[in-house]
Amino acid sequence: MKVSITWEYKASNGKAYTTFTSQWMAGTEAIQLAKDIEKTGRVQSLAFHDEEGESWTKKELQKLLKEVETEPHNLIVYFDGGYHKEYRVAGLGVVIYFEQNNKPYRIRKNEVVEAIDSNNDAEYAAFWLALRELETLGAHHLPVTFRGDSQVVLNQLGGEWPVFEERENRWIDRIEAKLAELGLKPHYESIGRAENKEADMLATQALKGEIIFSRKQL
Repeated sequence: MKVSITWEYKASNGKAYTTFTSQWMAGTEAIQLAKDIEKTGRVQSLAFHDEEGESWTKKELQKLLKEVETEPHNLIVYFDGGYHKEYRVAGLGVVIYFEQNNKPYRIRKNEVVEAIDSNNDAEYAAFWLALRELETLGAHHLPVTFRGDSQVVLNQLGGEWPVFEERENRWIDRIEAKLAELGLKPHYESIGRAENKEADMLATQALKGEIIFSRKQL
C-alpha cells in the first residue's frame, strides 16, 4: 500500500505556515517518517493519502495497516497468454507477488483454455485467470498492479485505446464487474517480454500440457 504524507509546517514563531508533500512510500515507512517529523515540534497537521485520493490521520492509517497485515496486500500480478491458432487453444500464465503476515509470497499458475479466437483473447483470458486467483487468495478492497506485455489489453482496460471487437468488449465488461465486486483498484503497467518471462514461460508450459500451481514464501 503506497501513501504520501502532507505535512503542514508550523514556524517557530507560531504564525508562519507552509505545506510539504512527500513522495510515495509504503504505509509502514510513512508511519515511521511521521514519527520523526513529529519530533521536530513543527507540525501543525499531518495527513496521509493513497493513490486513489483516500485520506487518513496517523491513528487511522495505523489501524488500517494492522487490519491489512493479515490479508494479502502489496499485490503485483504478471500475466501472459500464448495462442495456438490452428487449434484455437490458449495457454495462460499468471504470477502473483504479495505480502501476508509480514512475509513475501509468490503464486505461479497456468491453465489451458479452448475456443479462443485471437492473441488478444488469450491475453484477456490470462487476465481473467489472474482475477480468479486473486479472488481465491482472498484479496479485496486494495490496489493491485497488473503487468503484462500486451499493450492492446492494458491500454483498452485502462481506457486509453478504443475497443472495436465485440468479444473484447465482453471481456472488459466481465473484468470490470469482477474488479468492482472484489473492490480491487487496478493499476496497469505495460512491460517488455523479457520482464514478463515468468508468466510467458507458464503460458508456454500450459500449451505443452504441463500444468503448474505453486505457492512459495520468498
